[in-house]
Amino acid sequence: MLKKNIIELPIGKFALKAVSLFILWYGFYELWLLPNGRLDHWVALRVIDGSALMVNVLGFEVWIQERVVGIVGNSGILMVDGCTGISAIGLFLGFIWSFPGQNKSRLLFSIFGIAVIYIVNILRISMLILMQELAPQFFDFTHDYSTTVIFYVIIFFLWMLWVRISEGLESLAPVDTAKGSL
Repeated sequence: MLKKNIIELPIGKFALKAVSLFILWYGFYELWLLPNGRLDHWVALRVIDGSALMVNVLGFEVWIQERVVGIVGNSGILMVDGCTGISAIGLFLGFIWSFPGQNKSRLLFSIFGIAVIYIVNILRISMLILMQELAPQFFDFTHDYSTTVIFYVIIFFLWMLWVRISEGLESLAPVDTAKGSL
C-alpha cells in the first residue's frame, strides 16, 4: 500500500501554511508590534471611540480618558492591548491566506473580515460598558466568557464563509484541459 506524504495532501498543505503563518504572525506581533505599542494604542482608541458613540446613542453619558471608557458615575473599563482584536485579526488572516483561493478574492475577504471583527469588537466593548452600569455582578462573567465566545464564534463563521466562497470560486475557475482535468 502506497502512503502519501502528509504534506502532499490538501489538509497537510493547509495545516503547514496555517501553522507557519501563525508562528510568523505571533513572532511579529509579540516581538515587534506589541512591545512597540503604537498599533495597539491606535486601534484601542478607535474601538473606544466607536464603543463610546454606540453607548451614547443608547442614551448614556459616556466619558473617555485615554484607554479607559465608561458611563458617567462608573469607574470605567480599561482597554488593554489584548482587547484590541489585533491578535484575533491575525488568526483570521492566517486561516484565510492558508486556505486555497484566488488572491484578489482573499484580499477583498480579508478587508471585509477585518471590518467585521472591528465592528464586533466595538459591540463587545459597548456591551461591557453597559454591563458595568446595568449589571455589574455579571461583568466578570461577560468579559471572561460571553463576549469572548461570541467574538470567536463570529471569526469561525467568517472562516466557514470563506471556505464556501473559495470553493464556489474554484468551481467557477476555467478547467485546465491540458493537464487532463475534466
